[in-house]
Amino acid sequence: MSRITVIGGTGYAGSAITAEAAARGHRVTALSRSRPDAPIPNVTYVQGDASDEAALSAPIENADVVVGALAPRGPLADTFRDVYRTIARLVDAAGVPLFIVGGASSLRPAPGADRFVADLSHIPAELHGEIRAGAALVIEDLPATPASLDWVFVSPALRFGARMPGERLGRYRLGGEAAVQPEDGGAISAADYALGFLDLIDKGEHHRAQVNLGH
Repeated sequence: MSRITVIGGTGYAGSAITAEAAARGHRVTALSRSRPDAPIPNVTYVQGDASDEAALSAPIENADVVVGALAPRGPLADTFRDVYRTIARLVDAAGVPLFIVGGASSLRPAPGADRFVADLSHIPAELHGEIRAGAALVIEDLPATPASLDWVFVSPALRFGARMPGERLGRYRLGGEAAVQPEDGGAISAADYALGFLDLIDKGEHHRAQVNLGH
């Protein structure tokens, strides 16, 4: 049993990861701006702003594993990368691993190919900023962290989110930087993404790496 802190623990991915971790018997703390409408049993909820370093300190210091489940939009549209730089610094100081909910656009369609983010011509222009910010996290920011920081960036399949929830199948496919479903980007439900995410945490086999989960 581990003490797992989920930063952004009431969002779409964060709440699914929180639920899966609690179901496995981990001691889970979920940090978010607001409390959930339906709290998950045996989860400690802490209300706080992820852009406030003071709010992050105790939840990170008291964790064995930290999960970052923040989105580069809304209140974090302009500060997303800075917030994660702070999280990375605090997690590194705590000496625990950092697992991050990523996006599909940072993946490659095939090993060695350009990442999907290199061509956003088919994506509405108003989404380009958040897509590029999310991808920059694994392309630039995480590789630049000290070697002592153990991080794993977990990208879901392309069709993943509250607008396309999918259903729990109880299975997933695991890949690296290259998408496991390159033809159409694939899909995965929040429940199955969380299943794979917690398996990655529990097994601890990946280090300073990007992986992806699809059906």
